[in-house]
Amino acid sequence: MAGRAGDYDPETGLWSNIVYMPTTAENGFVPALPDRDVDLIYLCSPSNPTGMALNRDQLQTWVDWAKAHDAVILFDAAYEAFITQPDIPHSIYEVEGAKECAIEFRSFSKTAGFTGTRCGYAVVPKALVRDGVSLNALWNRHQTTKFNGTSYIVQRGAAAVYSEAGQQQLCADLDYYRANARTIKEGLAAAGLTVFGADNSPYIWAKTPEGVGSWEFFDKLLEEAQVAVTPGAGFGPSGEDYIRLTAFGDAEDTRRAIARIQALLG
Repeated sequence: MAGRAGDYDPETGLWSNIVYMPTTAENGFVPALPDRDVDLIYLCSPSNPTGMALNRDQLQTWVDWAKAHDAVILFDAAYEAFITQPDIPHSIYEVEGAKECAIEFRSFSKTAGFTGTRCGYAVVPKALVRDGVSLNALWNRHQTTKFNGTSYIVQRGAAAVYSEAGQQQLCADLDYYRANARTIKEGLAAAGLTVFGADNSPYIWAKTPEGVGSWEFFDKLLEEAQVAVTPGAGFGPSGEDYIRLTAFGDAEDTRRAIARIQALLG
């Protein structure tokens, strides 16, 4: 976004200054460690779009590598509220050594329906130092210089998230979307598709039928079943031959959509 990704290759869909870490079914949706030194590592767990999440041992491997190579992990925990399995950390700081190499950021968008109001936060530990410089101090200087703060009414809404009533409402909403995720995952599996995600995430990642590309399958579902999904290719080259579905919808609409897909696929 800052224009430092290098040159774009339209044939591969890759940028020259970015080291890609494919997360596919073949590697269990766990990206391999970089084969060279890098400055920044972006990890999203639970993941958008795959819906998969890294367990404690997997995250420890990344933290150990980052510390050994002076890299900084940018840990996107926007979907942590959907985690249900006990071996999946809700924060990278549950992993030993993470405060020395990781910045974690979260959003109220998926946790509390704040999409559009734009409220979130980042944690930059004071223990995170590179070349003798505190990244916490750098971040503070950036924020106090270039950012006037989230609007007061949005801050009040964010504070209400942590009230007793807010927590009760959030839990009810999360359970509602988790039920939608199960409906989608089980329904697509019954239709014969290979399906991932949903267990710790609002997203479902499904393999397209053999020989059918993600955009081709998108067109088929839209035109013949009147169901809109997201083509996996839109998330990068490793997303080809997949589609992403979301649990953020009405329960009855979700059941109707899955029924249409099942009817279409026979």
